[in-house]
Amino acid sequence: MEKQMLRSCLNKLEDKYGMLKCDVQVDPKFELGGVLEKLGNTRPVLFNNVKGNKMPVIGGMFGDREMFYDFTGTSRKERIFKYMDALTNPIKPKLLSSGPVKENIIKRNIDLGKFMPIPTFHEYDSSSFITAGVFVVKDPDTNKVYTSIRRFQYNGGNNLSALVTSPMLSNQMKELFKQKKKLECAVVLGYDYYFCLASQYSSQQYGVDKYEIDGGLRGEPLELVKCETIDLEVPAYAEIVLEGTISYNDEVMEGPFGELMGYYGQVAKHPVMKVNAILHRNNPILQISAPCKEEHLSNGIIRDIEVYTHVNRLVECTDVNVTIGGGCRFTAFVNINKKTEGDGKQALIGALSSSKDIKHVTVFDEDVDIFDYKDVDGAIASRVQASKDLFIIPGAMGTGLDPSHLVDGTTDKVGIDATKPLGEISKVFEKTVIPGYKDIDLKKFFPTVSNLD
Repeated sequence: MEKQMLRSCLNKLEDKYGMLKCDVQVDPKFELGGVLEKLGNTRPVLFNNVKGNKMPVIGGMFGDREMFYDFTGTSRKERIFKYMDALTNPIKPKLLSSGPVKENIIKRNIDLGKFMPIPTFHEYDSSSFITAGVFVVKDPDTNKVYTSIRRFQYNGGNNLSALVTSPMLSNQMKELFKQKKKLECAVVLGYDYYFCLASQYSSQQYGVDKYEIDGGLRGEPLELVKCETIDLEVPAYAEIVLEGTISYNDEVMEGPFGELMGYYGQVAKHPVMKVNAILHRNNPILQISAPCKEEHLSNGIIRDIEVYTHVNRLVECTDVNVTIGGGCRFTAFVNINKKTEGDGKQALIGALSSSKDIKHVTVFDEDVDIFDYKDVDGAIASRVQASKDLFIIPGAMGTGLDPSHLVDGTTDKVGIDATKPLGEISKVFEKTVIPGYKDIDLKKFFPTVSNLD
């Protein structure tokens, strides 16, 4: 029985989450991504009949928070503490002599476009893109393994463009190139929720080995095998692994590509990865993430931790939602247990300082469900007076993933204090309650109606 990576998830995806199986032919150019978009990128789909290729494709795995909590053995209430615990209690991986990902090894005549049906998602995308690939590199000085989900533009044959934006990775590449060495790297496809989440912890902030974080999350060692052509280890139960190298001054134009927030990203030169070997299971399944909805959710879940930590140092923080609508990085809703006047503003300072990416933060009391947009909207509408509850920090650091930041290279930060005042006046904001509301079963009153939920 599969216990790690993609295939360990398939039964639950089908039995509990209603994974759809599509046997009608679907075109990987626009149509495949369009189907996932129509389903909100939250319903898992296994496409068994992809035009031009026999390899099935799975998408829609990573677009729902509750699925992440379930597959990683936690809940919304407990997840921050579980995910923080993986940082303090990592588990080293286990190296196997072989594994299913080595059932097939290709080292000659590699043509990635023929091997797997790489999708094209948007009208003006420069090419087809691998969107769910986890990029794996090793620090030559510490031997720590770093992983991150990156997009890879297909350039033909064995040639991919890797979008490298991490300062840590960029610096590592520069040091290697000074020594006239190549960066050895791998792309992993067909993984599970633990591996996905582990890749989103900030290497720059925490300096962690991502394989050890994976073990800390899953409570057992991540099982690995050695690569064939490079000095890296990769998950033994992955579906597909692309082994390769990046050389000095080997760059091509990358983009445009439909990026975060539904806009096309910038066009620029990025390094080329030459794929020297493909490892894959028998009958592999290609994993994709529809950009940029499900692709960034795992990152947002980890950013919850970072915002929580910064706020909780200043006031008692009870929950955080780095929102999907805000690209899982720009907008944060924060719950606090307000004890003194000024706690709301203090929480805003903490949240906005957690990352240069955070742009808009709203702080609420605990009686507001920050995952319910109707509740959030209601609290802002009824508890905020802009003249005293809203502040703006003009011209701060931001990120190029925000199109408005690119106008002059700065970003305005906004904080909204939507907490209630303390004392006797707080009773004005006490929410109405219907006794026994949670116990009311509509089916009891409308037994013949099926769509009551």
